[in-house]
Amino acid sequence: MLTQTTTRVLEPSDLDAALAVLDREPVANAFVMSRVQVAGLDPWRLGGEMWGWYEDGMLTSLCYAGANLVPICATPRAVRAFADRARRAGRRCSSIVGPAEATTQLWRLLEPSWGPARDVRGNQPLMITDRLPADIAPDPYVRRMRKDEMDTIMPACVAMFTEEVGVSPMAGDGGLLYQARVAELVGSGRSFARLDQDGKVAFKAEIGAATPQACQIQGVWVAPEYRGRGLAAPGMAAVLRYALADVAPVASLYVNDFNTAARATYRRVGFREVGAFMSVLF
Repeated sequence: MLTQTTTRVLEPSDLDAALAVLDREPVANAFVMSRVQVAGLDPWRLGGEMWGWYEDGMLTSLCYAGANLVPICATPRAVRAFADRARRAGRRCSSIVGPAEATTQLWRLLEPSWGPARDVRGNQPLMITDRLPADIAPDPYVRRMRKDEMDTIMPACVAMFTEEVGVSPMAGDGGLLYQARVAELVGSGRSFARLDQDGKVAFKAEIGAATPQACQIQGVWVAPEYRGRGLAAPGMAAVLRYALADVAPVASLYVNDFNTAARATYRRVGFREVGAFMSVLF
C-alpha cells in the first residue's frame, strides 16, 4: 500500500494539530511549545515558520524554522523532507538544535550545502527533575531580578552567552534582540541572581521556556572570581524552588557533555539524564 506524504508551512488554522504533536514530548519540546502557545503559528508573531510533515493526511512531525532550526518529533522521512526544504530556502538560522538523533540526521543532510559549522556539540544531555534536593538548602540570597536592575544583570548575561556560545550576543544588531530577550525574562519574573557586596552578579540563571507541563532552566553562570566557592548548587536549588512552585511541575535543562563540573552540580540538586540534544552553531 502506498503512503501519501507531504510537507508544507503550517497556518494558524493548524494550531490544534501542531499542539498535539508538541504535547507528545512536552519536556523536549518546551522551547517551541512555549512560543507556539503565546504566538500561535503566524510567522510574524512566532518569529519563523512552522513546517509540518503529513502522512496519510495526519500531521506527525514538525520543524521550527526561525533563528534556530528545530526538528520536533521528526521521523527519518520527515527529517529528509525538512532538509530538502531547508536546503532550497538557504540557511537563515544561527543554529540547528534539537533531540540528538533527528538533529544528527538533519545536519548530515544539510552539511554539504550549509557547512562548515562553527561548532558542533553532538551530545548535550537533557536532564529533568520534579522535586527539590533533600540535602542542599536553596541559597537565600538568590532572588528575582527587578526591571530597574537591567544594567546589573545584562553584563553577566553577555559574559555567560559569550563564554557558552563563543561569540558575543552584542554583535550584528548591537545586542538589541538579546537585550530585549533578557528584558522579557526579567519582566516576567524568570531572571534570578545572587549579588555580591558590591552589587555585581556572583551567580545567575533564568527560567527560559515555560509551559504548563515543563520549564527549562538556562543561562546558569557563576562569575569567574566566585567559581569553586560552592555557589552553584545552592543557587540552582533556589532557582529550582521558584521553577517548581511558580512555573511548572517539571524543570529541565541541557548541558554540554564536556562540562563535567556543571553536570555534577545538576546531579547534586536532583537532575537526572533522560535523553540528549545536539546543537550545530554557525
